[in-house]
Amino acid sequence: MAALTLRGVRVLLKRANFTAAPRRHRHKKKWAATDPKLPATQLALQNLDMTYSVQFGDLWPSIRVSLLSEQKYGALVNNFAAWDHVIAELEQLSARDFVNEAFSHWQLEPESGPPAAPAPALWTYSPNIRCFTFASGDASRFPCARLGSMGVLDYYLMDAASLLPVLALGLQPGDTVLDLCAAPGGKTLAMLQTGCCRNLAANDISSSRTSRLQKVLHSYVPQDIRDGNRIRVTSWDGRKWGELEGDTYDRVLVDVPCTTDRHSLHEEENNIFQRSRKKERQMLPLLQVQLLAAGLLATKPGGYAVYSTCSLSHLQNEYVVQGAIELLANQYSIEVQIEDLTHFRKLFTDTFFFFPSCQVGELVIPNLVANFGPMYFCKIRRLT
Repeated sequence: MAALTLRGVRVLLKRANFTAAPRRHRHKKKWAATDPKLPATQLALQNLDMTYSVQFGDLWPSIRVSLLSEQKYGALVNNFAAWDHVIAELEQLSARDFVNEAFSHWQLEPESGPPAAPAPALWTYSPNIRCFTFASGDASRFPCARLGSMGVLDYYLMDAASLLPVLALGLQPGDTVLDLCAAPGGKTLAMLQTGCCRNLAANDISSSRTSRLQKVLHSYVPQDIRDGNRIRVTSWDGRKWGELEGDTYDRVLVDVPCTTDRHSLHEEENNIFQRSRKKERQMLPLLQVQLLAAGLLATKPGGYAVYSTCSLSHLQNEYVVQGAIELLANQYSIEVQIEDLTHFRKLFTDTFFFFPSCQVGELVIPNLVANFGPMYFCKIRRLT
């Protein structure tokens, strides 16, 4: 596919009204060599403070302390295990299935007044997903998953907000599905839990990350399913998927590499704020636009793609979506439509804290009583 130019990235930066780092006064190189070498986590905090204090204003102090605090997790029930026994054990821990609880409450709510969003009866979501969380304000931890009687692990611990892109994808029975940037594998596993995937292609350009994906599948998915023709794991360049398999998939998840804000504040290993990775970090919006455009090119006309990141940056979120839409329109004459997720957001307000001013898509922001995320997701329908 045609590559977006550096000029395109600069346009995205300009549109985002992003606050640039203050220009350093010129000084001799030998002085710079004596500058303190801060750890990458500290560099990340400095960068996020500078950027997000402008983007989020008065909300940033609350988000900041939440990001620096212990993250909450959800337990994704493995339907390939003895799931009824697993559910009983999780309920004994006083955890709740936030997915089915949300949709059960929606079905029981009486209709009143004109709908603020598309009729709920028309809203489809990926079925059969069960994920347990502790109530807001409850900082309990789940025990490590155990090997069950079926020879696979009982549940997968993950940031529960990471399920929202999969739920929004709205998988239906018989769908052909592409997970363009699949590793480490939590969202791939969640899609398999739906039982809807006639074929699932799970790709990641990094061979080491693909190995992690394979380990997750080996631990949670029975061998007969792994060895069949239902799952295909590859390590291709996702930016070229539109050329490799264009107009092929009913549903495509594009969970792109990003600044991984929470990870970057806590882990030195593989931290994108390391000085040696500065250029890579600056090029992220370009990579993200190319991946989303490739994912939409791989989607059948009439099919759906969901774009997601675990970053708060509107430069990596809303502006990437808009950049990819313009790229498809200008270079491929392909028209797409952003789906309204307002009702979807309302379903999960008891579990997650959503940023109220997201122009495109939805953004879960960390909050001390519901310390999930960040997780941005946007659902897009390919029209032509």
